[in-house]
Amino acid sequence: MAQVVVGENEQIESVLRRFKRKVSKAGIFSDMKKNRHFETPAEKRKRKEVAKHRQQRRFRSRSKQT
Repeated sequence: MAQVVVGENEQIESVLRRFKRKVSKAGIFSDMKKNRHFETPAEKRKRKEVAKHRQQRRFRSRSKQT
């Protein structure tokens, strides 16, 4: 759980900005989006396979540039 301590004379905008940064670094938004709808095991496998191929393609293109 992301938690932010508010200082005495701290503006709410800066506190909100820090909270948003902590939440995004913790991966809460991505986890929430991922669990929004039920995903069957077959869909999960397919999504992971596509992500794996995409990552390999990126790695290959970066190694070609260097």
